[in-house]
Amino acid sequence: MTEAMHLMLIFEDDQGIQNILRMLFEANGFRVIVADTAARGAQDARLNRPDVVLVDLGLPDLDGLHVITSIRTWSPVPIIVVTARSVESQRLAAFERGADDYVLKPFSPPELLARVRAILRRHVRGELPMGVLDLGDVSVDMARRVARRLDGGEVRLTPLEHRILETLVRHGDRIVTHATLLKEVWGPRREDSCALRVYIGSLRRKLEVDPSQPRYIRTELGVGYRLAITDIY
Repeated sequence: MTEAMHLMLIFEDDQGIQNILRMLFEANGFRVIVADTAARGAQDARLNRPDVVLVDLGLPDLDGLHVITSIRTWSPVPIIVVTARSVESQRLAAFERGADDYVLKPFSPPELLARVRAILRRHVRGELPMGVLDLGDVSVDMARRVARRLDGGEVRLTPLEHRILETLVRHGDRIVTHATLLKEVWGPRREDSCALRVYIGSLRRKLEVDPSQPRYIRTELGVGYRLAITDIY
């Protein structure tokens, strides 16, 4: 797939920023749809099935966090938040809802373009795991983001928990350092590993038979974590 085939949906109500984003991406071969409200964008998303979505959190009719949550109920499309909200809790909330990246306004157009291209490369190359992960008593459909036990009962993973699991799966049976996980899941500005430990613990409680002695999500002391799996089918 070439960039000329990529369709971008932009949730943004500021006319000036709309123009900047449209010019930036159309000049680089993207097709662009702009929605100035969450309601209109939701319709455009389902009708046009974009390849990448940019979301401003401060939309006039609905908070952008709700937009992310809504899209994540039916699509794994890459979502990048572009917002003036710099508070860490907002950034964490966006990643928790399922955002793939978080860019602050005022932004650098070349950097934003590079971030979009990087996310699309990973998505198109299939670096986002799309098979079924077998964890013994639990199987996880990575594409649909659905986990189930052998008896058919659903195991509910939050979008952020799924992103951590995706990152571990993408690295295979190799050790993933704390720094790598923090960067790939929360973005380059996240340095505190406390949240990572909390979410790893939550994943173990949901996926492991004995969370105190994990079989699959292994701790590599002082380094990071490793997903001990043999295959994803």
